[in-house]
Amino acid sequence: MNGKRVVIIGGTSGLGFATAKAVAAEGASVVVASRSRGGVDRAVSTLPAGTEGHVVDITDGDGVRSFFDRLGAFDHLVYTAGEPLMNGTLAETDIEDVRRFFDIRYFGALTAVKYGAPHIRLGGSVVLTSGTASTRPLRGTTAVSSVLSAIEGLTRALSVELAPIRVNAVVPGIIRTEMWGGLPETDREAMYGALADTLLVGRRVGEPGDVAETYVYLMRNRHSTGSTITVDGGAVLV
Repeated sequence: MNGKRVVIIGGTSGLGFATAKAVAAEGASVVVASRSRGGVDRAVSTLPAGTEGHVVDITDGDGVRSFFDRLGAFDHLVYTAGEPLMNGTLAETDIEDVRRFFDIRYFGALTAVKYGAPHIRLGGSVVLTSGTASTRPLRGTTAVSSVLSAIEGLTRALSVELAPIRVNAVVPGIIRTEMWGGLPETDREAMYGALADTLLVGRRVGEPGDVAETYVYLMRNRHSTGSTITVDGGAVLV
């Protein structure tokens, strides 16, 4: 990754921030983008000198296009942006909430790739983010499972359309990130504890750095495209 330029949409927290740290440690120059000015400033102050930070509203197509036009050429695009997961039965679900969920998770990724891909250098790649609810939906995850399945379909379609740019997706399970910050701490820790008891890798819930290694691998591996890699400690198997 030394000398590569990596753009991470959603790179100010969670998996995106961990990936920013990982590629920076390998000598890449990093650009992080988020809709939160505070989040951008905090990330840039923590990451190595030379890191660029930009405020971008991923639901504003013209703004996203302008962002990439100003940015110019780069090597890899990573998309980790997303709102906290929506859970609830279909009867409890507000369809407008689902539309907003798709706006960030799916249409945001589509918009970023549409306007970012023309600036990706030869040999570069796109890495999107799905989740294990795409293949193992639970009761109350209809909206989540739908959008994650759409992202995986998008990954395969884009790998064909954008070739030779490589397009892959990371499929994380439950990881200790801010994504679960909306839960009371006792509930959150109880969830982590119950999950850890079932995992095939020992009693350990995944950390952002575990998943960041997969984003780096997919950026670096020149023979992988149209692929999804699950990083969940074996949760989908038990």
